[in-house]
Amino acid sequence: MLFRDPDQPLPARVADLVGRLTLAEKVGLLHQYQAPIPRLGLGPFRTGTEALHGLAWVGPATVFPQAVGLATTWNPDLVREVGSAVGDEVRGFHHKDPERISLNVWAPVVNLLRDPRWGRNEEGYAEDPWLTGVMGTAYSNGLRGDHPRYLKTAPTLKHFLGYNNETDRCTTSSNLPPRVLHEYELPAFRAPIEAGAAVAVMASYNLVNGRPAHLSPLIEGELRRWTADDLMVVSDAAAASNIAGAQGYHTDHPAGYAAALRAGIDSFTEDDADSNPTIERLTAALERGLIDESDVDRAVRRVLSTRFRLGEFDPAEANPYNAVTAEVINCAAHQELAREAARQSIVLLKNDGLLPLSTTKVAVIGPLADTVYEDWYSGTLPYAVTAYTGLVNRLGAHGAVFHEGVDRIALRSSGGYAWAVDRQVGGPVRADVPVAAPEAWFDVFDWGEGVVALRASANGRHVGVDDDGTLVNDRAQPGGWVVTETFRLVERGSGHVVLHHLATDRYVTAGADAVLRADAEDAERATEFTVELVTDGARDAAALAADADVAIVVVGNHPMVNGRETEDRASLALPAGQEALLKAVHAANPRTVLVVSSSYPYAVGWADEHLPAVLWSSHGGQEYGHALASVLLGDADPGGRLTQTWYQSAAELPDLLDYDIIACDATYLYYRGTPLYPFGHGLSYTTFEYGDLRLQATEVDADGTVEVSVDVTNTGNRTGDEVVQLYTRQRRSQVKQPLRQLRGFRKLTLAPGERATVTFELRAADLAFWDVTRGGPVVETARHTIQVGRSSLDIALTATLSVRGEVIAPRHPVDGPLRAIDNDGYAGTVPLDDVPGGIDAVGAAEPAGWIGFERVDFGAGASAVAARVTSRSREAAGARVTLRLDDPVSGPVAGTVTVPSATGRHDWTEVRAPVTGAAGVRDLYLSFEAPGATVSYLTFEENKESGG
Repeated sequence: MLFRDPDQPLPARVADLVGRLTLAEKVGLLHQYQAPIPRLGLGPFRTGTEALHGLAWVGPATVFPQAVGLATTWNPDLVREVGSAVGDEVRGFHHKDPERISLNVWAPVVNLLRDPRWGRNEEGYAEDPWLTGVMGTAYSNGLRGDHPRYLKTAPTLKHFLGYNNETDRCTTSSNLPPRVLHEYELPAFRAPIEAGAAVAVMASYNLVNGRPAHLSPLIEGELRRWTADDLMVVSDAAAASNIAGAQGYHTDHPAGYAAALRAGIDSFTEDDADSNPTIERLTAALERGLIDESDVDRAVRRVLSTRFRLGEFDPAEANPYNAVTAEVINCAAHQELAREAARQSIVLLKNDGLLPLSTTKVAVIGPLADTVYEDWYSGTLPYAVTAYTGLVNRLGAHGAVFHEGVDRIALRSSGGYAWAVDRQVGGPVRADVPVAAPEAWFDVFDWGEGVVALRASANGRHVGVDDDGTLVNDRAQPGGWVVTETFRLVERGSGHVVLHHLATDRYVTAGADAVLRADAEDAERATEFTVELVTDGARDAAALAADADVAIVVVGNHPMVNGRETEDRASLALPAGQEALLKAVHAANPRTVLVVSSSYPYAVGWADEHLPAVLWSSHGGQEYGHALASVLLGDADPGGRLTQTWYQSAAELPDLLDYDIIACDATYLYYRGTPLYPFGHGLSYTTFEYGDLRLQATEVDADGTVEVSVDVTNTGNRTGDEVVQLYTRQRRSQVKQPLRQLRGFRKLTLAPGERATVTFELRAADLAFWDVTRGGPVVETARHTIQVGRSSLDIALTATLSVRGEVIAPRHPVDGPLRAIDNDGYAGTVPLDDVPGGIDAVGAAEPAGWIGFERVDFGAGASAVAARVTSRSREAAGARVTLRLDDPVSGPVAGTVTVPSATGRHDWTEVRAPVTGAAGVRDLYLSFEAPGATVSYLTFEENKESGG
């Protein structure tokens, strides 16, 4: 069998194997769980092992800092090392359990951190597309290995495309105008694919411009043109069923699956291990002629190419990765790497000189001070070094004291106090004891936005809700796909509260048997409780802090609560209980350090104003405490820098579903306000001086390169880390440009007095933007400010570079179609799909919505227009789209087209109308009369009579 011959070219081997398969066998290979084919010696294969920052869901494995924390190291070499270690552990698990542990890993996530309220913020790297691409490429390279022939693992980029909200994620559309698409969203995916680091991509749940992402023409039109290799594209879990389900884009599942296959989806992640529904739907699509065997063959070829590159069909001894065994899992080298990654990820946000500590006694306080949390995609911790443990290990048992800082309460109902079983395994929570004995005490963890978790003092286990609604104290922590351990205490007046269980949206009642159950549909039917304070956590923590030299307050989020997959945040505020704890401790001891350990930014304005020192890290994995202690005590310099903006409050953010960062001034690229902490921010324990910024040339052609050099000197008395950052800004342009844009960085470690010269290569082509007038990138003739500094807003030196590029000419609508999506500005409109696999259109989202085109050259004059239009609502049928000149509201009317009624989503009609007054260079506006009126493109006819 030729496909078994490793000396044959890969395409020939794949073609040989595909040719030996029956149609039924090939269809079977399109599901996540691919059945064995014994007659050809093919074993089973499964896509998808989660490996975001360690191997997840398979048992104890090395847990590294969350992805956003890895990125804050600004150290791609380190990120690649982490990726390599994770890849080794995947191979180790696969060695002992090959059928359960897939070598196709679903990592990294390269979705941009456009909005810090996104529930999955910790999974991404940065709000900047270029930096995300750098880190995604580094991690992918580590996962794939460096063998010239074999993949260590097959990295899969998640999630294509425009995915940055959990709220209604399966039914909301991420609206991406062309510039946002090409300048912001696509580059982060392109870099790892073009570098050959990532070999697969996962499509996202959302729609993009009104079209399900799983049907995006960009899968074939962009993703696959970035590589000559077969790029496998997998669906997200149950997402293919949404096409004819929640999204209602196709009438039934065979049609939806067929559309996904034609669009470029190769592997369907549906129904867990049961491949039968997928096979049945694709078979029905074949029988109905919606797809043919060539569509199946194309997808199967991509799936099998990945398996070949993993070495499945070659002699075992030929592939060096087959020698990796389970001994590598959580080995000493990986533990040390986890510590180093956690250390470099810590960001010093503020320091008035209190840090590094030189003290003998610290009080370590807070709900995160003596715990390390796992998130949904982290591995199972083999061990955990907490902040408190890390400091005890450095200072000794008498050098650090601990207090959790949470309130302990009792809940009294008319039938008695709620109490919990004191056995470790827990049991039903009842409300029938007459006194508030210790088994009736509950610790309250405030995770923000009114959400709390209750831990029973009786056995130290959290209270959760069983499938039958019974409250039981048997949970280690809040967790799971559905978190059943969170409640709200809803005020009912007269000092009473009721317990609202979030997961079931039910209220808690005490039954006739006194057992508490979440079974009431509304608060009126719930059992009322009086909350009695047993222990004031903030008061007691403050008393402990008063006797210490320094207080270290560790706060943040629980990764399974308020901001996680399926759940966005509504606010950036610290949980109220944590903020109150911080203020109480600071009042008792002004030498208070705030340590935020979280999956995302918080608005910690009060702390920044009042505290001498503030640090942040993501959830740092198993070595977090050792890393934190080394930074706090000055064994290591804080090397982390922020990869997203920290805002003063959520009021500074646009709507979560507004993806047009250009129009709404979002991210550090366009944000015009003053952030709490800017992109790129992070302090050192020493000082650095920048000098002698020089350009190799002050002018460059559009295809040229210029070297930018700067000298950096450590002017302090300690060895320290500095991240030298290069930004540019185009001073004048036909379009709105970023206020600043990262173009390069270099991480340095310098001894006192040491100087280094940092040189960047700046390609003029990288200064291009997407020109909507021509549908491609353009480098304008312009001057650019070259900025070098410590962060996006802490610029030390600037210079000017002149670029000899192009001057963008006016549009000539009589020479070709004017696509609605390529507008220069809009209000009250949204991008929509034209045809299933084609271009995008624009529809009105509200009455009087409009789009505009600047500098349209009508020449001697246009006499008529033909508009491709449709109606997406009843109100739109018969509505007018008015063509105005110079102004969308008051400009002279050049013409009017009427939108006819439509029978389906893609029922388009070309409507003609006369045009008057459109001559010379004018701004053109299309004003929509009613929501749902949609325009794809316009074509204009030149006034022949005016020619000469």
